[in-house]
Amino acid sequence: MTFYRRLACGASMRTQAAGSLTRLSQHLSVHRGPINVGIIQDGPSALLIDFGPGEVMDDCLRLGIEDLQMILFTHHHRDQACGAHLVERGCKLLVPENERTLFEDAASYWERPENRWHVYNYHPYHLVPVQSLHVDRALREGDRLDWGPASISVLNTPGHTNGSVSYVVEIDGGKVVFCGDLIHSPGKVWEIYSLQKGTTTTDYHGFMGARHELVASLEKIKNARPSLLVPSHGWIAGKPDRAIDLAVRRLERCFDLYASSSALRFYFPSLFPHHLSGPNVMPIRDCRAVPEFLSHFGTTWMLLSNDRGAFVMDCGSPAVVEWIRDLISMGIVRRVEALWISHYHDDHVDAAAQFKREFGCPVVADARVAEIIENPLAWRLACASPTEVPVDRKTADGESWRWHEFTMTAYHLPGQTLYHGGLVVEGRGLRLFFSGDSFTPGGMDDYCAWNRNFLGKGVGFDLCLDLIGRLKPDLVFNSHIEKGFDFTPAQLGFMRRNLARRFKEYGKLMAWDDPNYGMDGCWVQCHPYEQKLEPGQRASLDVLITNHSATARRVRCVVTFPRSWHTPRTASREAMIGARREGIVALSWEVPRGAPEGRFVLPLDLTYGGRSLAQAAEAIVRIL
Repeated sequence: MTFYRRLACGASMRTQAAGSLTRLSQHLSVHRGPINVGIIQDGPSALLIDFGPGEVMDDCLRLGIEDLQMILFTHHHRDQACGAHLVERGCKLLVPENERTLFEDAASYWERPENRWHVYNYHPYHLVPVQSLHVDRALREGDRLDWGPASISVLNTPGHTNGSVSYVVEIDGGKVVFCGDLIHSPGKVWEIYSLQKGTTTTDYHGFMGARHELVASLEKIKNARPSLLVPSHGWIAGKPDRAIDLAVRRLERCFDLYASSSALRFYFPSLFPHHLSGPNVMPIRDCRAVPEFLSHFGTTWMLLSNDRGAFVMDCGSPAVVEWIRDLISMGIVRRVEALWISHYHDDHVDAAAQFKREFGCPVVADARVAEIIENPLAWRLACASPTEVPVDRKTADGESWRWHEFTMTAYHLPGQTLYHGGLVVEGRGLRLFFSGDSFTPGGMDDYCAWNRNFLGKGVGFDLCLDLIGRLKPDLVFNSHIEKGFDFTPAQLGFMRRNLARRFKEYGKLMAWDDPNYGMDGCWVQCHPYEQKLEPGQRASLDVLITNHSATARRVRCVVTFPRSWHTPRTASREAMIGARREGIVALSWEVPRGAPEGRFVLPLDLTYGGRSLAQAAEAIVRIL
């Protein structure tokens, strides 16, 4: 019995080792490197499915391949295609029709401001190729290629990306489907942040919103009745039906756990017809009237002291400035004394610098929030604003101070975003908790994976809920809701148990030792993300690595420079990152004196815990 037939009888082959070759049949092999690459061979000629960083060429040489004629790509993510510029001359490149522009005109993506600032949609997100490729043909559903010993048909299989396709390869008496990143292995996916997709509103509100497309695509693959399933990352599955069915069950289980306590149920109940009531759902709390010394406008809360001093929280619109002006002109407010920024999202900071100039008041923010709003160019995060907001007071976790008749206590509150502050105001017989956008009466505001909502005990929302349980505030306030609310001890317990179950169930779904890798699209970041440099200047770049694992991880980072710089192509460094910690890998280089002016995207390759991750992140450099 050939290996192809043995595998089709039910085995699944792990494909984590880099640079190894799996022979499936006489004419079909799979290169197992940073991604799995299909190799269809016809004597000295070959057709490839996906390409990766180019290590597959070593295996091609071992197979005696002298003529690479064609590469078919499943989707546009640059780890699939980042080495293709090495062979594109003389080799035809075929791509999904709905993603052709992302291959052919990558520069447009990187130059458009809407892909850099105020990002509420994530299709595509930042794994667009760094450089454009010549495309010979675009493929669509139903297209068929006959090449050498293979007959290849195209299936549109969106989900991981909007335009993903899968290739059904009939060869040597068998049928194999190359499905890109729709699935990783039996019951598992590579990550879920790519599933962030909206229906009623923007992608921002669509946690796992593309799962319906993903499931439909997986069912389409099942209907093709393949013997083997080859994903881009992961294992070759010998029983595709079982692998897919298990993944679908886990996807639905994970969504149910999320939806049962989602804050979004309060804003858009129609999106959650099956998660508004029942024994496995957290009841939505009623809102309550606010004290007379509080006012709300847009995403802004204002606290008014007995002598008419104003402590303002967040300023996302010039209309807030006009509102405060009117209150001053009417004598309701005597002076503005401080502006607290709860988090960095644009609807909370867009007009903060204008507010500071207008009223001359100090800006106060959690120290982690301050890092971002003072230098937004250095970060690439969801819903970020380019507005720079100087912060006068950077608070530490648990720091207290007196403001008129109130005691203020600031907390680091990694709820809705990892970079988020909470503020407790005590006075006039009340304890009030201002949670930014982290909670609604429906529960936890974790409906955007790109906000970095970590799972686990003592982190993310579990930390926030523990804090609320200890503080026992009379009312909790959300920046978007004009009334207050509270949670009962039973509801706090429900949410914490829900998070614990999520950690377990998402761990089953994700192809990592910790589910946070699959939920956190920013666990590898370049800092500063964008910087301005001059020829001859010494440049530095910190790679921020969040090690979600329970043990230390060794990491190697390699940044690649543009060919036009005419300099050594890369800079690299290794480091050890402690368990459950964010670590820094510091890179430096000298910008060549002949470097041309322009804006350049520098890709970053990562070797992490034995995994090779091609172009996992990027930094932007503008040469002046």
